[in-house]
Amino acid sequence: MVKEKIILGLDPGTTVMGYGIISVTGSKLSLLQYGVIHLSKYEGHELKLKKIFDRVLNLVDEYHPDEVALEAPFYGKNVQSMLKLGRAQGVAMSAALYREVPIVEYAPKKVKQSVTGNGNASKEQVAKMLMTMLSIKELPKLLDATDALAVAVCHHFQKGKTTKTAGSWTSFLKENPHRLQ
Repeated sequence: MVKEKIILGLDPGTTVMGYGIISVTGSKLSLLQYGVIHLSKYEGHELKLKKIFDRVLNLVDEYHPDEVALEAPFYGKNVQSMLKLGRAQGVAMSAALYREVPIVEYAPKKVKQSVTGNGNASKEQVAKMLMTMLSIKELPKLLDATDALAVAVCHHFQKGKTTKTAGSWTSFLKENPHRLQ
């Protein structure tokens, strides 16, 4: 009997954060849910981080993913933006780890390459490919949702063959005893 695997993909952001959840049974991919978390309405970075943690935890509790895949932030020109994005990603990771769900990160180029065959594909090209793969009828207004779906699909295609981040707090502490003080 082929077991179903659920993958939650996240595209961390501080204004809009995308999420996508797929189910994998054998080699068949099915879309469970996707969307965005609007964060621009919240005052202050700390409140945005709390909302990211709460919403990711809610998604984990509702869909019970076997794994969470995140898009790793890439370095742009603005160091402050990069720091905020890194915090958003860290909080999303913490929410998954809080429920002992293993997490994996993928570089943006790796995600695009995995889904479209082109590491320099546009967001629109990625979204159109996902529409075909997952039988999505309509392109979403915000492509952060399809970006997150792409991360989940990339993780499926990679079959976890990347450097994994710690699977849980327990395993992290076992693998890094020098970090425990």
